[in-house]
Amino acid sequence: MGSIDRGAWPVLGRPLPVRPAIRSMLLVLALGTLAPHCAPALARDRAEAAQPFGSALRGEIARRAGSDIAPFYAARGNRPLWLSGDGRPTLATEALLKLFDTAEADGVKPSKLKLRAIQKALDGARSGDPMQAARAELALSKSFTTYVKAMRELRRGGMIYESRALAPAAPTPVSALQAAANARALKTYVDTLGWMHPLYAPTRAALGGPRLDPVRRRQILANLSRLRALPANPASRYVLIDAAGARLWMYENGRPVDSMKVVVGKPDQQTPMMAGFLRYAIVNPYWNVPVDLVRDRIAHNVLDKGLGYLANGGYQVLSDWTDRATVVDPRRVDWREVASGDRELRVRQLPGGDNFMGKAKFMFPNAQGIYLHDTPDKGLMAKDARQFSSGCVRLEDASRFGRWLLKRPLPRSSSPEQHVALTELVPVYITYLTVLPEKGRLAFRDDVYGRDDPRGRKDRDARLADARP
Repeated sequence: MGSIDRGAWPVLGRPLPVRPAIRSMLLVLALGTLAPHCAPALARDRAEAAQPFGSALRGEIARRAGSDIAPFYAARGNRPLWLSGDGRPTLATEALLKLFDTAEADGVKPSKLKLRAIQKALDGARSGDPMQAARAELALSKSFTTYVKAMRELRRGGMIYESRALAPAAPTPVSALQAAANARALKTYVDTLGWMHPLYAPTRAALGGPRLDPVRRRQILANLSRLRALPANPASRYVLIDAAGARLWMYENGRPVDSMKVVVGKPDQQTPMMAGFLRYAIVNPYWNVPVDLVRDRIAHNVLDKGLGYLANGGYQVLSDWTDRATVVDPRRVDWREVASGDRELRVRQLPGGDNFMGKAKFMFPNAQGIYLHDTPDKGLMAKDARQFSSGCVRLEDASRFGRWLLKRPLPRSSSPEQHVALTELVPVYITYLTVLPEKGRLAFRDDVYGRDDPRGRKDRDARLADARP
């Protein structure tokens, strides 16, 4: 084909004269064909030419190709997250820096966050240096991911997890940044510490209050440590129990939808901080009396009131602790030997009547032997302090809880020990909160277990020792 010269197009090898008007029309058509493919790149280049910060950020990310946050920026076309389009700090930037300044409250060392380098870069960005703005943007993201990861890894609240799946998971740098980018409002996400449990931010906010008493400050910090042991949103449905306030909440989609009073362990038989999966309910349960209660209560009552005490209370003596245990005639038992502790005996209470388990119990198998159950002693729910159990959690309304848990009413049956499996596992978290946000303020409670202050715990243990016979 012939070469193209000015004013001519090659047609069958011969140059054909083209009028200026036709030539202009052909050029417009050719550019129109290329426009859909070139428009995004042209628009980006024009934007970066108009905004030196965008070009500098793109270049800085390219120079840090091995950075663990580079994929986040690549997926969003290298747009900034923390700074505005012209490289200036935003309200979200200021909120993040405020958090960084008080990072010690979250168990994070400020030295890990490289605050001086961030401030230096921000000062340069304010003076109009696009390269400093790019460095500030990347430094903010790097420190943010370090901060979030450290908070999620700091699980010093004494929580026992049945499974690692129940513990907070430290996010990858990309996922931490993506969660922030997906928030409806970035500043709100930072202010509310959206990567933490919803109770965390309002509890932490009290640290900035005027003239905070040192004792209250230590109490708040102790509770923040326990709240860090909770995932931000463990599941679409989960249960949260506070042993200090003796209350239970049912959560759905990150919000409590119902609540009730509970009774928890006595100070010398504390309900532990633990997490498990609720797996099944037992309707009409037996109560297997703890060995120490058989010794201290059952045996002494039999010696004092006779064997009729067992019949009146619905108690049975069993041969052993296996599933194949058989009923034993109580007349064949040396009850003095049981009362003295020389013999351990299995005793269970039949369902119905005054059965200590009530109508149902809810199981999350664990090494501590803790579960949730109904109770016939509803009078204890009227008390302000409800630490009366031997460690398990007694429910104010087992039927209501069962209906929420199973998504249907508890089945009615006269048969004992009816197992009802859950269609889905529901996490349950038992914590201990002597500080709790309530109606826009913090409510402070008595440290009934002596966990806030080691000195208080020693004093409590000494008082309990003096009170024992």
